[in-house]
Amino acid sequence: MTPIKQKIIVTLVSADLLLGLASILFFDTKTLWNTQIGFFSSALVMIASMISYRRMVTARVENNIITLDDSKDVIDKLEDPHDLYSEENVETEAGEKAFSDVVKEEKKKLKENRRTLFQVLKDTKAALSLYRLGAYGVLILGFLYLNRHGLLHIPSYIVGLSFPIVIMVVLLLQDKENHSQDAVK
Repeated sequence: MTPIKQKIIVTLVSADLLLGLASILFFDTKTLWNTQIGFFSSALVMIASMISYRRMVTARVENNIITLDDSKDVIDKLEDPHDLYSEENVETEAGEKAFSDVVKEEKKKLKENRRTLFQVLKDTKAALSLYRLGAYGVLILGFLYLNRHGLLHIPSYIVGLSFPIVIMVVLLLQDKENHSQDAVK
């Protein structure tokens, strides 16, 4: 097990113990149920997401399916999908091409960019992995359990949900910062 994985697991377990202890000491059992179910389900979702994305990236690297398109960032692709406002796009004079020719060219470009079902399924493997689906199932069932038995207390449930997210983001950012500092030295 890598040091970052160990650190994440140890930090999650100790934070869960502290959260449970604080819930018992300062609040009632209803708060304890909400924080523990929220914490456990959120931690499962985060861990499952990390595992599935790591597997997806590893599989892409092994199969040499590396897509690197630095020409447009994600925001530009969303805001300008047809590249209308590109500086590289040379405007032709009006009337130079017939409208039907322009439409045919655009249809041809769309057909070239069309993806097959196999390609789409390859890209959605991480989103549809059994780990993530199972973890989201636990999240939904935990919420429904609390709601059905009249134990649901939204503020404590949200606190339980947010702790693993914050912990993992902080630990991963620290690890990234440590790696970048090591690279500089």
